[in-house]
Amino acid sequence: MRDAVIVGAVRTPVGRRKGGLSGVHPVDLSAHVLRALAERTGLDPADVEDVVWGCVSQVGDQSWNVGRNAVLAAGWPESVPGTTLDRQCGSSQQALHFAAATVVSGQADLVVAGGVESMSRVQMGASAAGGLPYGNQVRDRYRGVEGFAVDEPVPFNQGVGAEMIARRWGLSRTRLDEFALASHERAAAAQDAGAFDAEIAPVGTPDGGKVTADEGVRRDTSVARLAELKTPFRADGVVTAGSASQISDGAAALAVTTSEWARAHGLCPLARVHTAVVAADDPVIMLTAPIPATAKALRRAGLDITDIGVYEVNEAFAPVPLAWLGETGADPARLNPRGGAIALGHPLGGSGARIMTTMLHHMRDNGIRYGLQTMCEGGGMANATIVELL
Repeated sequence: MRDAVIVGAVRTPVGRRKGGLSGVHPVDLSAHVLRALAERTGLDPADVEDVVWGCVSQVGDQSWNVGRNAVLAAGWPESVPGTTLDRQCGSSQQALHFAAATVVSGQADLVVAGGVESMSRVQMGASAAGGLPYGNQVRDRYRGVEGFAVDEPVPFNQGVGAEMIARRWGLSRTRLDEFALASHERAAAAQDAGAFDAEIAPVGTPDGGKVTADEGVRRDTSVARLAELKTPFRADGVVTAGSASQISDGAAALAVTTSEWARAHGLCPLARVHTAVVAADDPVIMLTAPIPATAKALRRAGLDITDIGVYEVNEAFAPVPLAWLGETGADPARLNPRGGAIALGHPLGGSGARIMTTMLHHMRDNGIRYGLQTMCEGGGMANATIVELL
């Protein structure tokens, strides 16, 4: 029986908005990780049968199939195809799912999955400019529901959804700020220990510089400083920019094949894609689907939450992983051990692959058998992936 194994995982550093990576075109960021993936694994790009690439704002610099353009920019053979998909923040996690399904089904033997987002160059929401993405029937269905502004082109609001989660799960401003601080502390500790070094491919910049580390980690923050920030989504709210993911630039890539093909071509698997699912929940509160997605993945895998040695739950907003902890009963010590998007940043279409890359390296470094990744997505969806260390 065919399986799906990951034989390589690499990412760029995550750049802050208007930071070190802002001068690098997203196609070139993508090409950089493709080249690094081939160099680090020893795979022959000519053997790659498809590149499945996630990207959310597919306009401007990220239009016209950034996945295919990345292949060409990387200098890979013109015979290598590429496509670009959008499952909102989970786009490159979905790319991994599609890659795994493709090799398991026998439609291909080697597929590269990943994604990119340059939020410095393509503003979040730019793809909705001048349009009404939800159409009239969705507008009518949700008219008057909390969080829905009828006259706006993008009516559902993730920040309002985060506030709704905080209210439903009884999460205080202090609790959110404490979680945000811990994210920065964990990320700083990981940087200091060199934990990210093996997964990052430093990026040269047009001005002759080089970005070697994630730029979003704030070592000087504190609960007191976070408490000074405004709450933009509700006057009486608890969510701030400090307890939300950072607007960022970055890319990541994963090579997926079968165990048999890897052996035949001298590639060393890191992990097996054990279970891959997607779920959906309330599109207004929007950010709760990681909870049913996790339950679905565990049920399908025949595993219990206690069997999982590390959990990566994307820190879109602090209430998301905290509500997830409350519902799943997971061990908080196993959650986002190297920090999350609050500290490291959230380059939308690239985040799923970035998180998986970080989780795989953490599993390898610590001998962890099972890891679970999940992340909330626009529209009230979530992917969940369980991988098994090999």
